[in-house]
Amino acid sequence: MFTRNNWKGNILLRSRNRFNKTCRVRGETTQSKQTLIKSVPFCFSVVFHVFCFAFASISLLTQLQQKVFMEKWNHTSNDFILLGLLPPNQTGILLLCLIILIFFLASVGNLAMIHLIHVDPHLHTPMYFLLSQLSLMDLMYISTTVPKMTYNFLSGQKGISFLGCGVQSFFFLTMACSEGLLLTSMAYDRYVAICHPLHYPSRMSRRVCANMIGGSWTLGSINSLAHTVYALHISYCRSRAIDHFFCDVPAMLLLACMDTWVYEYVVFVSTSFFLLFPFLGITASYGRVLVAVYHMRSKEGRKKAFTTISTHLTVVIFYYAPFVYTYLRPRNLRSPSEDKILAVFYTILTPMLNPIIYSLRNKEVLGAMTRVFAIFSFLRE
Repeated sequence: MFTRNNWKGNILLRSRNRFNKTCRVRGETTQSKQTLIKSVPFCFSVVFHVFCFAFASISLLTQLQQKVFMEKWNHTSNDFILLGLLPPNQTGILLLCLIILIFFLASVGNLAMIHLIHVDPHLHTPMYFLLSQLSLMDLMYISTTVPKMTYNFLSGQKGISFLGCGVQSFFFLTMACSEGLLLTSMAYDRYVAICHPLHYPSRMSRRVCANMIGGSWTLGSINSLAHTVYALHISYCRSRAIDHFFCDVPAMLLLACMDTWVYEYVVFVSTSFFLLFPFLGITASYGRVLVAVYHMRSKEGRKKAFTTISTHLTVVIFYYAPFVYTYLRPRNLRSPSEDKILAVFYTILTPMLNPIIYSLRNKEVLGAMTRVFAIFSFLRE
């Protein structure tokens, strides 16, 4: 009996010890889990601070490297200086405000014209497709010169980097040459529509229209690239101050320390090809159109044709006249102040006037404005 009781007591004692040990282990495990859980935010905090420190160190090193690079660049800089268009006084500020207003109107007008032609099905014709490209060119045209000129005037810094000057010159020349060819395509479109209306669907198909637009952009870009590359490879040994408000190649040639008469002859030939000959072609085509319109029997058709022709001729004269007069004159007859004033016409005023002329003097565009923009619904009356 005693032995059996001792055996039971040993079993109970062992069970109690095992239970206590199990509870102790579970308690330690629970405590270690709680400690681990409490330590997780601390670990994340440490990792986050280490990451922030590493990021700040990398940023600081990058800024130091950029600073050292800029100091080296300033010592070996070959940037240009744009003397600008506006005088640094209250008159210049007033003129700058006017130019900014013109830039705003040109941007809104050309973007609205592109949107109208894209949205309204009534304007999905070759004529308006060419007009949408003209609006795109004008928008890029004025955006090439005015923002940089405004920044230089407001910041007091007249410098422009060597690469920036090349980019500005490339886009300016591309838009100038491409727009000249595009205006010729628009004149041909009106000539075929009025003088040969039965052949219009075949002569001005979508494929022909796309080829005209693609050819204008391609030829303009190739010509611009050639002139820009040559202008950037000229050795400039005089002052790098360009007496203009953008990087115009003829104004840059005045700073060259080498004889550039061969290149000036190339500029003359290029200007004749992209501006003078297209202008003569436009004049000849509109002359034929005027003769055909004069012999029209319908007064309404004659009035509509005269309105279209007068609109196109107004745009052509505003664009070509100052351009041809500027680039076809010999160097000894040119004046920097006169060149800058003439450049205002084809770089600032023409991009603003084109959408105004084509919208206010065109009933189809006015009708599209009333259909697309509800704010112009009063034009229906």
